[in-house]
Amino acid sequence: MNESSTNRPLSWPFRVAAVLWVIWGLVHALAGVLTITQDTAGAAQGIADAVDHALLEMVYPDAVGAIMNQHGFNLLWIGVVTTVCAWFIWRRSPPAIFIGALVGGLADVGYFLFMDLGGYVNFVPGTVMTLVSSSAIILSFWAYFSRKSARE
Repeated sequence: MNESSTNRPLSWPFRVAAVLWVIWGLVHALAGVLTITQDTAGAAQGIADAVDHALLEMVYPDAVGAIMNQHGFNLLWIGVVTTVCAWFIWRRSPPAIFIGALVGGLADVGYFLFMDLGGYVNFVPGTVMTLVSSSAIILSFWAYFSRKSARE
């Protein structure tokens, strides 16, 4: 069996992972833009959506606004990077698989630890996005390591 026929059955996990990363990346890039363009209270309410909005409605110091804007910027670039990685993952690029997993995966680990476990967010969209990135990582790693072992 030649290499192309060995790899052919495993192209679908790369493609599904790429689509999942596009969804995840665009949602996070949009969240970044919304976080940056809203006032601090609105940004906090958008992020901690399971918290009573009235509890977050206050005048925040400018430093808190700067922190929120930095967070929004990070969401934006993380979303853009994973979206770009998706194009390369579709084409089975090992560096893109690992960069997407590292950037998107670590972002979601922090989200899970501090937001999900803290009870500050609703299942949709936040926890669903964690499941999306986890699925993308698992699928692309499975396809990559299956393809690699088939070549050996």
